[in-house]
Amino acid sequence: MARILTGIQSSGRPHLGNLLGAIVPAIQLTQKKENESFLFIADLHSLTTIKDPSDRMNHINATAAAWLAFGLDTEKTIFYRQSRIPEVCELAWYLGCITPFPMLANAHSFKDKSDKLADVNAGLFTYPVLMTGDIILYDADYVPVGKDQKQHLEISRDIATAFNNQFGETFVVPDSIIDERIMVIPGTDGLKMSKSYGNTIDIFQPDKKLRKQVMSIITDSTPLEEPKNPDTCNVYSIYSLLANDLQIKDMRQNYEGGNYGYGHAKQALFELIVDTFSEEREKFNYFLDNPDELEKTLQEGEIKAREVAGKKMVEVRKKLGFSL
Repeated sequence: MARILTGIQSSGRPHLGNLLGAIVPAIQLTQKKENESFLFIADLHSLTTIKDPSDRMNHINATAAAWLAFGLDTEKTIFYRQSRIPEVCELAWYLGCITPFPMLANAHSFKDKSDKLADVNAGLFTYPVLMTGDIILYDADYVPVGKDQKQHLEISRDIATAFNNQFGETFVVPDSIIDERIMVIPGTDGLKMSKSYGNTIDIFQPDKKLRKQVMSIITDSTPLEEPKNPDTCNVYSIYSLLANDLQIKDMRQNYEGGNYGYGHAKQALFELIVDTFSEEREKFNYFLDNPDELEKTLQEGEIKAREVAGKKMVEVRKKLGFSL
Protein backbone atom coordinates (compact mmCIF):
# COMPACT_ATOMS: atom_id res chain seq x y z
CA MET A 1 0.00 0.00 0.00
CA ALA A 2 1.28 3.44 -0.96
CA ARG A 3 0.58 6.54 1.11
CA ILE A 4 -0.31 9.59 -1.01
CA LEU A 5 -0.22 13.12 0.38
CA THR A 6 -0.94 16.46 -1.18
CA GLY A 7 -2.18 19.88 -0.14
CA ILE A 8 -3.44 23.07 -1.71
CA GLN A 9 -2.97 26.59 -0.36
CA SER A 10 -6.02 28.49 0.82
CA SER A 11 -4.74 31.76 -0.61
CA GLY A 12 -7.92 32.29 -2.60
CA ARG A 13 -10.83 30.43 -4.14
CA PRO A 14 -9.63 27.38 -6.08
CA HIS A 15 -9.41 28.12 -9.80
CA LEU A 16 -9.41 25.89 -12.86
CA GLY A 17 -5.64 25.40 -12.63
CA ASN A 18 -5.93 24.17 -9.03
CA LEU A 19 -8.75 21.84 -9.99
CA LEU A 20 -7.12 20.26 -13.05
CA GLY A 21 -3.56 20.37 -11.76
CA ALA A 22 -4.06 19.25 -8.15
CA ILE A 23 -7.53 18.48 -6.88
CA VAL A 24 -8.87 16.18 -9.62
CA PRO A 25 -5.65 14.13 -10.03
CA ALA A 26 -5.34 13.76 -6.24
CA ILE A 27 -8.93 12.56 -5.91
CA GLN A 28 -8.33 10.04 -8.69
CA LEU A 29 -5.35 8.69 -6.76
CA THR A 30 -7.48 8.31 -3.61
CA GLN A 31 -9.92 6.14 -5.53
CA LYS A 32 -7.33 3.43 -6.07
CA LYS A 33 -7.78 0.74 -3.44
CA GLU A 34 -4.04 0.26 -3.00
CA ASN A 35 -3.55 3.88 -1.90
CA GLU A 36 -3.91 5.48 1.52
CA SER A 37 -4.44 9.21 1.18
CA PHE A 38 -3.81 12.35 3.23
CA LEU A 39 -5.19 15.54 1.65
CA PHE A 40 -4.94 18.87 3.41
CA ILE A 41 -5.62 22.57 3.17
CA ALA A 42 -2.32 24.45 3.51
CA ASP A 43 -3.70 27.37 5.48
CA LEU A 44 -0.45 28.03 7.35
CA HIS A 45 1.34 28.56 4.05
CA SER A 46 -1.27 31.13 3.06
CA LEU A 47 -0.11 33.37 5.90
CA THR A 48 2.96 34.33 3.86
CA THR A 49 0.67 36.38 1.63
CA ILE A 50 -2.83 36.60 3.14
CA LYS A 51 -2.99 38.67 6.34
CA ASP A 52 -6.72 39.30 6.70
CA PRO A 53 -8.33 36.69 9.03
CA SER A 54 -11.78 36.86 7.43
CA ASP A 55 -10.30 36.39 3.97
CA ARG A 56 -8.39 33.37 5.22
CA MET A 57 -11.52 31.79 6.71
CA ASN A 58 -13.44 32.35 3.48
CA HIS A 59 -10.62 30.86 1.41
CA ILE A 60 -10.36 27.83 3.71
CA ASN A 61 -14.07 27.14 3.36
CA ALA A 62 -13.96 27.61 -0.41
CA THR A 63 -10.99 25.26 -0.70
CA ALA A 64 -12.67 22.60 1.42
CA ALA A 65 -15.91 23.01 -0.55
CA ALA A 66 -14.04 22.51 -3.83
CA TRP A 67 -12.46 19.24 -2.67
CA LEU A 68 -15.82 17.91 -1.53
CA ALA A 69 -17.67 19.18 -4.60
CA PHE A 70 -15.34 17.16 -6.81
CA GLY A 71 -16.14 13.97 -4.96
CA LEU A 72 -13.49 13.54 -2.29
CA ASP A 73 -14.55 10.56 -0.16
CA THR A 74 -13.62 11.55 3.40
CA GLU A 75 -14.46 8.05 4.65
CA LYS A 76 -11.46 6.74 2.71
CA THR A 77 -9.24 9.82 2.94
CA ILE A 78 -7.82 11.80 5.85
CA PHE A 79 -8.84 15.38 5.00
CA TYR A 80 -7.70 18.20 7.30
CA ARG A 81 -6.46 21.74 7.83
CA GLN A 82 -2.73 22.06 8.21
CA SER A 83 -3.08 24.62 11.02
CA ARG A 84 -5.01 22.17 13.21
CA ILE A 85 -2.02 19.83 13.39
CA PRO A 86 0.45 21.68 15.67
CA GLU A 87 2.99 18.87 15.34
CA VAL A 88 3.83 20.11 11.85
CA CYS A 89 5.14 23.41 13.23
CA GLU A 90 7.19 21.62 15.86
CA LEU A 91 8.69 19.37 13.20
CA ALA A 92 9.37 22.32 10.91
CA TRP A 93 11.52 23.92 13.64
CA TYR A 94 13.55 20.74 14.07
CA LEU A 95 14.02 20.42 10.33
CA GLY A 96 14.93 24.09 9.97
CA CYS A 97 17.79 23.54 12.39
CA ILE A 98 19.42 21.00 10.06
CA THR A 99 18.61 22.77 6.77
CA PRO A 100 21.50 24.76 5.26
CA PHE A 101 20.85 28.39 4.40
CA PRO A 102 22.03 28.10 0.75
CA MET A 103 19.44 25.38 0.08
CA LEU A 104 16.61 27.75 0.99
CA ALA A 105 18.25 30.70 -0.72
CA ASN A 106 18.20 28.72 -3.96
CA ALA A 107 14.52 27.75 -3.68
CA HIS A 108 12.54 29.45 -6.43
CA SER A 109 9.81 30.50 -3.97
CA PHE A 110 12.44 32.82 -2.48
CA LYS A 111 14.60 33.59 -5.52
CA ASP A 112 11.62 34.81 -7.54
CA LYS A 113 11.14 37.62 -5.00
CA SER A 114 14.70 38.10 -3.77
CA ASP A 115 15.22 41.24 -5.87
CA LYS A 116 12.90 43.03 -3.40
CA LEU A 117 13.97 41.62 -0.04
CA ALA A 118 11.89 44.14 1.89
CA ASP A 119 8.82 42.27 0.62
CA VAL A 120 10.13 38.84 1.67
CA ASN A 121 9.08 37.52 5.07
CA ALA A 122 10.80 34.71 6.95
CA GLY A 123 7.82 32.46 6.35
CA LEU A 124 8.34 32.69 2.60
CA PHE A 125 12.04 31.93 3.01
CA THR A 126 11.37 28.82 5.11
CA TYR A 127 8.37 27.73 3.02
CA PRO A 128 10.14 24.55 1.79
CA VAL A 129 10.90 23.50 5.38
CA LEU A 130 7.27 23.68 6.44
CA MET A 131 6.33 21.88 3.23
CA THR A 132 8.80 19.16 4.14
CA GLY A 133 7.20 18.85 7.56
CA ASP A 134 3.78 18.53 5.93
CA ILE A 135 5.02 15.58 3.91
CA ILE A 136 7.37 13.55 6.05
CA LEU A 137 5.33 13.89 9.24
CA TYR A 138 2.97 11.33 7.71
CA ASP A 139 5.62 9.15 6.01
CA ALA A 140 4.14 9.88 2.60
CA ASP A 141 5.45 7.66 -0.19
CA TYR A 142 4.24 9.83 -3.06
CA VAL A 143 3.39 13.52 -3.42
CA PRO A 144 1.48 14.73 -6.49
CA VAL A 145 3.02 18.09 -7.42
CA GLY A 146 2.98 20.52 -10.29
CA LYS A 147 6.11 21.28 -12.26
CA ASP A 148 6.60 24.46 -10.24
CA GLN A 149 6.73 22.49 -6.98
CA LYS A 150 9.14 19.81 -8.16
CA GLN A 151 12.15 21.66 -6.77
CA HIS A 152 10.51 21.96 -3.36
CA LEU A 153 9.85 18.23 -3.33
CA GLU A 154 13.53 17.63 -4.08
CA ILE A 155 14.39 19.85 -1.11
CA SER A 156 12.03 17.76 1.04
CA ARG A 157 13.82 14.61 -0.08
CA ASP A 158 17.20 16.15 0.78
CA ILE A 159 16.05 17.28 4.23
CA ALA A 160 14.49 13.89 5.05
CA THR A 161 17.63 12.10 3.91
CA ALA A 162 19.85 14.43 5.96
CA PHE A 163 17.77 13.82 9.09
CA ASN A 164 17.88 10.05 8.58
CA ASN A 165 21.64 10.12 8.06
CA GLN A 166 22.26 12.19 11.17
CA PHE A 167 19.75 10.74 13.62
CA GLY A 168 18.94 7.31 12.27
CA GLU A 169 16.24 6.04 9.93
CA THR A 170 13.12 8.02 10.82
CA PHE A 171 11.28 9.34 7.77
CA VAL A 172 10.16 7.92 4.46
CA VAL A 173 11.90 9.81 1.64
CA PRO A 174 9.00 10.80 -0.66
CA ASP A 175 8.80 10.58 -4.44
CA SER A 176 6.88 12.97 -6.67
CA ILE A 177 4.03 12.24 -9.05
CA ILE A 178 3.74 14.68 -11.94
CA ASP A 179 0.98 14.42 -14.57
CA GLU A 180 2.87 15.31 -17.75
CA ARG A 181 -0.32 16.32 -19.58
CA ILE A 182 -1.37 19.00 -17.11
CA MET A 183 1.89 20.14 -15.54
CA VAL A 184 1.02 23.77 -16.33
CA ILE A 185 -2.53 25.05 -16.84
CA PRO A 186 -2.50 28.25 -18.93
CA GLY A 187 -4.21 31.31 -17.54
CA THR A 188 -6.17 33.99 -19.36
CA ASP A 189 -2.89 35.66 -20.39
CA GLY A 190 -1.12 32.48 -21.50
CA LEU A 191 1.13 32.32 -18.45
CA LYS A 192 0.67 29.64 -15.82
CA MET A 193 -2.74 30.09 -14.19
CA SER A 194 -2.03 31.56 -10.76
CA LYS A 195 -3.82 33.70 -8.19
CA SER A 196 -0.71 35.84 -7.89
CA TYR A 197 -0.82 36.63 -11.63
CA GLY A 198 -4.51 37.54 -11.58
CA ASN A 199 -5.13 35.37 -14.65
CA THR A 200 -7.38 32.68 -13.22
CA ILE A 201 -10.72 31.20 -14.22
CA ASP A 202 -13.00 30.61 -11.25
CA ILE A 203 -15.54 28.03 -12.43
CA PHE A 204 -17.63 28.48 -9.28
CA GLN A 205 -18.65 32.06 -10.09
CA PRO A 206 -22.16 32.91 -11.29
CA ASP A 207 -22.53 32.47 -15.05
CA LYS A 208 -22.30 36.17 -15.87
CA LYS A 209 -19.01 36.65 -14.02
CA LEU A 210 -17.60 33.37 -15.31
CA ARG A 211 -18.39 34.29 -18.92
CA LYS A 212 -16.73 37.70 -18.47
CA GLN A 213 -13.60 35.98 -17.18
CA VAL A 214 -13.52 33.54 -20.10
CA MET A 215 -14.07 36.34 -22.61
CA SER A 216 -11.04 38.15 -21.15
CA ILE A 217 -8.64 35.45 -22.41
CA ILE A 218 -5.95 37.14 -24.48
CA THR A 219 -5.79 36.21 -28.18
CA ASP A 220 -4.06 37.60 -31.25
CA SER A 221 -5.60 39.98 -33.81
CA THR A 222 -6.23 37.51 -36.64
CA PRO A 223 -9.43 38.60 -38.45
CA LEU A 224 -12.54 36.43 -38.11
CA GLU A 225 -12.54 35.27 -41.73
CA GLU A 226 -8.92 34.04 -41.72
CA PRO A 227 -7.71 30.59 -40.52
CA LYS A 228 -6.17 30.52 -37.06
CA ASN A 229 -3.50 28.40 -35.44
CA PRO A 230 -5.06 26.48 -32.52
CA ASP A 231 -1.66 25.44 -31.20
CA THR A 232 -0.76 29.02 -30.29
CA CYS A 233 -4.13 29.99 -28.81
CA ASN A 234 -4.83 30.14 -25.06
CA VAL A 235 -8.54 29.49 -25.60
CA TYR A 236 -7.87 26.29 -27.52
CA SER A 237 -5.28 25.15 -24.97
CA ILE A 238 -7.76 25.42 -22.10
CA TYR A 239 -10.59 23.97 -24.19
CA SER A 240 -8.46 20.92 -25.00
CA LEU A 241 -7.97 20.16 -21.31
CA LEU A 242 -11.73 19.81 -20.80
CA ALA A 243 -13.13 18.55 -24.09
CA ASN A 244 -13.38 15.01 -25.48
CA ASP A 245 -11.51 13.93 -28.63
CA LEU A 246 -14.41 14.67 -30.98
CA GLN A 247 -14.94 18.15 -29.53
CA ILE A 248 -11.23 18.90 -29.83
CA LYS A 249 -11.19 17.71 -33.44
CA ASP A 250 -14.19 19.89 -34.31
CA MET A 251 -12.66 22.93 -32.59
CA ARG A 252 -9.40 22.48 -34.51
CA GLN A 253 -11.33 22.33 -37.77
CA ASN A 254 -13.17 25.53 -36.82
CA TYR A 255 -9.87 27.32 -36.20
CA GLU A 256 -8.21 26.12 -39.37
CA GLY A 257 -11.28 26.57 -41.61
CA GLY A 258 -11.65 30.32 -41.13
CA ASN A 259 -14.83 32.34 -40.55
CA TYR A 260 -14.63 31.36 -36.89
CA GLY A 261 -13.66 34.07 -34.45
CA TYR A 262 -12.02 33.94 -31.07
CA GLY A 263 -15.31 35.18 -29.62
CA HIS A 264 -16.96 32.00 -30.91
CA ALA A 265 -14.21 29.89 -29.36
CA LYS A 266 -14.51 31.68 -26.02
CA GLN A 267 -18.28 31.19 -25.99
CA ALA A 268 -17.76 27.49 -26.71
CA LEU A 269 -15.26 27.28 -23.84
CA PHE A 270 -17.67 29.02 -21.48
CA GLU A 271 -20.47 26.61 -22.40
CA LEU A 272 -18.13 23.65 -22.01
CA ILE A 273 -17.12 24.76 -18.51
CA VAL A 274 -20.74 25.24 -17.44
CA ASP A 275 -21.76 21.87 -18.87
CA THR A 276 -18.74 19.94 -17.61
CA PHE A 277 -18.88 21.24 -14.05
CA SER A 278 -22.62 21.76 -13.51
CA GLU A 279 -22.82 19.22 -10.68
CA GLU A 280 -19.62 20.38 -9.01
CA ARG A 281 -20.71 24.02 -9.10
CA GLU A 282 -24.00 23.13 -7.43
CA LYS A 283 -22.27 21.09 -4.71
CA PHE A 284 -19.72 23.83 -4.11
CA ASN A 285 -22.46 26.34 -3.35
CA TYR A 286 -24.22 23.82 -1.12
CA PHE A 287 -21.14 23.38 1.06
CA LEU A 288 -20.49 27.12 1.28
CA ASP A 289 -24.07 27.56 2.41
CA ASN A 290 -23.59 24.86 5.08
CA PRO A 291 -20.33 25.77 6.89
CA ASP A 292 -21.22 23.62 9.91
CA GLU A 293 -21.13 20.56 7.68
CA LEU A 294 -17.73 21.62 6.33
CA GLU A 295 -16.40 22.14 9.85
CA LYS A 296 -17.61 18.74 11.03
CA THR A 297 -15.98 17.01 8.08
CA LEU A 298 -12.65 18.77 8.64
CA GLN A 299 -12.60 18.12 12.38
CA GLU A 300 -13.19 14.42 11.84
CA GLY A 301 -10.20 14.29 9.52
CA GLU A 302 -8.05 16.31 11.90
CA ILE A 303 -8.56 13.82 14.71
CA LYS A 304 -7.22 11.08 12.44
CA ALA A 305 -4.32 13.21 11.18
CA ARG A 306 -3.22 14.17 14.70
CA GLU A 307 -3.15 10.53 15.74
CA VAL A 308 -0.69 9.73 12.97
CA ALA A 309 1.32 12.92 13.53
CA GLY A 310 1.50 12.37 17.28
CA LYS A 311 2.98 8.90 16.93
CA LYS A 312 5.62 10.11 14.50
CA MET A 313 6.60 13.01 16.76
CA VAL A 314 7.15 10.67 19.71
CA GLU A 315 9.75 8.93 17.56
CA VAL A 316 11.28 12.21 16.36
CA ARG A 317 11.63 13.63 19.88
CA LYS A 318 13.38 10.51 21.07
CA LYS A 319 15.84 10.69 18.18
CA LEU A 320 16.61 14.34 19.02
CA GLY A 321 16.90 13.82 22.77
CA PHE A 322 13.76 15.75 23.74
CA SER A 323 12.10 12.82 25.51
CA LEU A 324 13.07 9.61 27.28
